[in-house]
Parts: sequence; structure tokens; C-alpha cells
Amino acid sequence: MNRIIVDVPMRWGDMDAYGHINNVNSVRLMEEARVHAFGVPGGTGRDGVPAQASFLNDVPAGTQVLVVDHRVKYLAPLEYRNVPVRVEVWLANIKGASFDVCYEFFDPVENTLCIKANSTLAFFATDTQRLLRITPDEKRRLERFSGPPIFGERKSS
Repeated sequence: MNRIIVDVPMRWGDMDAYGHINNVNSVRLMEEARVHAFGVPGGTGRDGVPAQASFLNDVPAGTQVLVVDHRVKYLAPLEYRNVPVRVEVWLANIKGASFDVCYEFFDPVENTLCIKANSTLAFFATDTQRLLRITPDEKRRLERFSGPPIFGERKSS
């Protein structure tokens, strides 16, 4: 399996009253890890440093990359530190019209696995307002970064 490792800065404001990264902000960190690993979705923002496994920035005009679902399991507190959190990212459950981005967050000092999560993504055509099927070429590109799902297999979509 080809895991992509990204370092995502934690912000002071991400912390809750207990000194942990707030659960809402952990989802924001998932988004940052996804963009650092796979690119800025085409038609949004602008590239800076190339993504390690660029493919989201290659979506054609009129195609959006939508989040269909998030699932997060907190294993240990991810405490705020002034160093980036290490996130391992890979893909799983590549189906006809969706795929999962899987994440494991590790404390950057103690190397403790703190969070396991996944986001289900789908490509969406703005002109027809419908999900797009993943083409065989897209599936081949996605499979280069695939591994076991965090939370098991899910039904086709």
C-alpha cells in the first residue's frame, strides 16, 4: 500500500478547553491532509507546492469533488503542539462513483495513533447535477494509492 505522509500544522485556535484538538477541527485537519496529499480540487484555490499524489487538481471544468460522508474514531487525545501533526493518507473502497480517503493521525512527538478517520468523496457534474461514474483511467490512478479501508468495506455507489 502506498500511504502518503503529510505534516499538517495545528493552530492554537484548534484547541479546546482541555488542550486537545477540538473534534470539529480534526475534520478541518482531515481536509488539509487530503488537499496536501491529493491536490487542490480543480477550479478552486490555486496550487502552490505540488501535491504528493496529484489527481484532485486534474478534475475537468464543471466537475466538483464533494464530500459525501465523514467517519472519525478518536483513539487518544491529540494535544495541541507547535509542530505539525503527522497524517498518513491513502484511498480505499474505490467504487463506481465514490471512494474513501483514509487518515491516521499520529502525535508528532510521542508517535501515538490518535485518530482514525475516512471521508467518502464523489465527483459531481455541475451541469447535470448528478454524480459522475469513475472512469477506468481514474480508477487506475486512484488504485495506485489504495489500501485497506479504515472501517471496512461499504456498499457500492
